[in-house]
Amino acid sequence: MQEEYNSKNIEPKIQSYWEKNKIFKVNEDNNKEKYYCLSMIPYPSGKLHMGHVRNYTIGDVISRYQRMLGKNVLQPIGWDAFGLPAENAAIKNNTNPSTWTYSNIEYMKNQLKILGLSYDWDREITTCTPEYYHWEQWFFIKLYEKKLAYKKISLVNWCPHDLTVLANEQVINNRCWNCNTTVEHKEISQWFIKITSYAEELLNDLNLLEGWPEQVKRMQRNWIGRSEGVEIQFKIMNTNKYIIIYTKYLNILMGVTYIIIAADNPLSKEVSVNNYKIIEFINKCKKNKNTEADIAKINKNGISTGMYVIHPLTKEKLPIWIVNFISMNYNNGVDIAIPAHNQRDLEFAKKYKLPIRKVITCIENNKTNLLEKTITRKKILINSGEFNGLDDKKASNLILKKLITLGIGKYKIKYRLRDWCVSRQRFWGAPIPMATIKNGDIIPIPENQLPVLLPENIKNNHIWKQISINNKEAIRETDTFDTFIESSWYYARYACPNYNQAMLNTTATNYWLPVDQYIGGVEHATMHLMYFRFFHKLMRDAGIIKFNEPVKRLLCQGMVLSNAFYYIGNNGQRVWVSKENTFIERDNKNNIIKAIDNNGNELIYAGMIKMSKSKNNGVNPETIIKKYGADTLRLSIMFAAPPESSLEWHESNIEGANRFIHKIWRLVYNHLQKKPTHILNLNNLTLEQKKLRYFLHKTISKVTDDIGRRYAFNTAIAEIMKFTNKLSLAPQNTDQDRGLIQESLEAIILMLSPIIPHVCFKLWRILGHKKDIDFAKWPTVDNKAIICNSKLIIVQVNGKTRGCIKINANLNKTSVFEIAKKEYNIAKHINKGIISNIIYIPDKILNIIIN
Repeated sequence: MQEEYNSKNIEPKIQSYWEKNKIFKVNEDNNKEKYYCLSMIPYPSGKLHMGHVRNYTIGDVISRYQRMLGKNVLQPIGWDAFGLPAENAAIKNNTNPSTWTYSNIEYMKNQLKILGLSYDWDREITTCTPEYYHWEQWFFIKLYEKKLAYKKISLVNWCPHDLTVLANEQVINNRCWNCNTTVEHKEISQWFIKITSYAEELLNDLNLLEGWPEQVKRMQRNWIGRSEGVEIQFKIMNTNKYIIIYTKYLNILMGVTYIIIAADNPLSKEVSVNNYKIIEFINKCKKNKNTEADIAKINKNGISTGMYVIHPLTKEKLPIWIVNFISMNYNNGVDIAIPAHNQRDLEFAKKYKLPIRKVITCIENNKTNLLEKTITRKKILINSGEFNGLDDKKASNLILKKLITLGIGKYKIKYRLRDWCVSRQRFWGAPIPMATIKNGDIIPIPENQLPVLLPENIKNNHIWKQISINNKEAIRETDTFDTFIESSWYYARYACPNYNQAMLNTTATNYWLPVDQYIGGVEHATMHLMYFRFFHKLMRDAGIIKFNEPVKRLLCQGMVLSNAFYYIGNNGQRVWVSKENTFIERDNKNNIIKAIDNNGNELIYAGMIKMSKSKNNGVNPETIIKKYGADTLRLSIMFAAPPESSLEWHESNIEGANRFIHKIWRLVYNHLQKKPTHILNLNNLTLEQKKLRYFLHKTISKVTDDIGRRYAFNTAIAEIMKFTNKLSLAPQNTDQDRGLIQESLEAIILMLSPIIPHVCFKLWRILGHKKDIDFAKWPTVDNKAIICNSKLIIVQVNGKTRGCIKINANLNKTSVFEIAKKEYNIAKHINKGIISNIIYIPDKILNIIIN
């Protein structure tokens, strides 16, 4: 054994050994408990970043730990390979998207391997292959046949930079989630999948997800947006027509003073005939095409239609106004206006001098100025005829009963959730397997013509579009699937990646699913994490898989943060400067007080923010691995913060992790320089040996709970470090000493092996084990070592706790003191003065008084 640890001499050899011997390859085994651990599938962008490293290291630690518990562990990896970046890169570099994509995959695959991740590489998936997207095309046709997929002209979110449609979930603060460009809105024909048909189940089944973060479940509940209300018929005056309006605010129904409709509502078009002012207003609204996200920000404008409806209860006539702040996507483009109790309606009523009627009073404040603010505390009804004096709940129930009795009201459940728009106007995506024949009918591509392959040459796209189906000329659909389709079922395909007889092999999926542990960012809560739950239920109802939910336990890792610096450029833009090109001055508390770049620009410190290319504050994992090794990077990542918390990147953490690995290596080296190790005789231990063994097995107990139940990897590592410090001071004189050192080192190496697998693999062999540590069992706690006739005594110096010691019960004060003064931290405080008194509370506290 060499005296100093050198990662460059060890890690590549062990990685090669794992790959050559397929150590982590798994198959279904009904004799073993399965464990499926999965990190979210990566996009092959070109290089791994520290967020990737953190995500995959967490997954690998969990997988290796579960394998040591004797479980049959599946940990696969693949590539979410379609998408706009590849298409843009291909255009920029005059190449094919597949060339760019596969080149990136090869590079990133090598990066994953040098991290020492225990993947079953035989299950690798690449979603842009026909073997993969063949089956989602097949499944889409099945959904179409079940009327769960449809095409319609719709007002969509359009990104003018990426030139594609965005789902509602992909619009954040009215900007594209991919490029941050302000979104426009236009009407085009799009394909949808009816996620709204599963809204209630998606909502209710969140209660089954006990292993999911409450934050994610709350975000999904809010996005689904279930509400209970009533559809009410408002008769249009002088016609036989009705406007049907949904509301959940029956208690304030008597406060309705006007009706609002969207510019794209059919009634708006009807009243615009021969009315230039209304036509002009509608055209202006169409040009702006506001969505729900815009409503709170825009100036609220409207125009009177000159028409009225009859209030269903008061029989008053209410004017109908066309407004710019609702669309057909909102409540079918129509709503009641209750200005005394709704801020939006109040602003509009004040602007156009429309009536305002207060119908609720708050007992504590009956003098609210309606023109200044609305009343939202619902207490007692007033100005509501027969319902005066009733409280909210009772009044609502009676109003509902009356509306139903009159035949003009119907109880209704509605959702904020909208159907999933899956059309994308891109080339680099899975073709939607539909076509249009000459008479305009839309038909699916026959199953024997699947998969519909991407055209090899985009310039000959017009030739590719021509197709014959059942001797009928047809034009292929040129839209491609939203890439969230690919990432909505990959987890199931990992169970049978090479199966070509059907979408999934039910024997394999029934064994491996559901996923036991899923790892990914919380930013996916209302996109991927919603879509793949929905897709799972679609596959379940098609009889392809079992189970109601795809994942038992979800862990959302925090972001990786790093210092970021910039200066203001000539055009007022922020120019971000990498840390490598920055000279930093700090104060005596290590706070940054000044920074300049290589060119002498004085920099502004933006703080610790998320690592990103745009902020130029990323750290290349390869650079760290070349300098310190993969194990050091893995240990630093896992020790720096709890997995759910943000991780602040400091190279000092890397250096500390590296020192600890070297310390473990030297402990083993020094141990092997002594006489041969004898088997520990547990019946012949000294008090000091019992104490050390007590701390060893308390450490095993704590680390097992931290890793297995709590996922508190940082505190687990801290506990191992604490025990390692004790072990480094332990005597090695007798056979019993060396036997205890051997037991302790083996336990430490076993506990660290999921985190730093390379060095532990090597040290396990060096300590004399012929069988690889990859097949070793997790250390077990010897309860006799921690439950015995001994006591844990708190030791104080001048009343301040300086440590604790393990003693046999019923020792006298002198004996306890003799044990205490051998502890380093206690001894250093005792040596600062002269002992004047020793106070001992038997089996509890020893207080040493010094002058």
